[in-house]
Amino acid sequence: MQAKARTYKYFDLVMVAFVVVLVCSNLIGPAKARRVIWSGFAALVFAAVMAAVVVALPPAPTWENQKVYEIAFGNTWRIAGASMIAYFCGEFVNSYVLAKMKVATEGRYMRTRFVASTVAGEAVDSSIFYPLAFWNSGIMPNELVLTLMVSQFIAKTLVEVAFLPLTTRIVTALKKAEHEDHYDRNTDFNPFTLKE
Repeated sequence: MQAKARTYKYFDLVMVAFVVVLVCSNLIGPAKARRVIWSGFAALVFAAVMAAVVVALPPAPTWENQKVYEIAFGNTWRIAGASMIAYFCGEFVNSYVLAKMKVATEGRYMRTRFVASTVAGEAVDSSIFYPLAFWNSGIMPNELVLTLMVSQFIAKTLVEVAFLPLTTRIVTALKKAEHEDHYDRNTDFNPFTLKE
């Protein structure tokens, strides 16, 4: 007899917030986590397709700024493709490190786990995204790609550290509200399945 799948009050809200932040951040510059990651991935694919459609549609006869649209959205496919690959790799590394550290520390050192998983995930994300998106792209000189990659990695890590008090409060409140503190001891970390 199989146990009934657990439902969570705030899971959909957290997932939607994550997807919105992901899509906005790309336009501006495992276990349950697996579903969130794939949802964000699907939203990013949709945004890239819509940007391509906007560029491909013929402009209205009165529209005089088509070149601006083409400059702004013309490289969207490359940036979105790089973002999807980097996102896929970075988010799964982040989730894997976070889950493995939680098991290894028996649930202690939450803040350390959050920072370490962010460092690992952002290192993978940044080292993949910036070269794929901007190297020989004509958007920026190649000399700036490495500088941008390192500075964004540092900035994203510092943001995680700055938001750490808020993040830990939210996670603690969600655990209490959901009556759940899951450990991924027997989790299959295959990113290509949605099974728990």
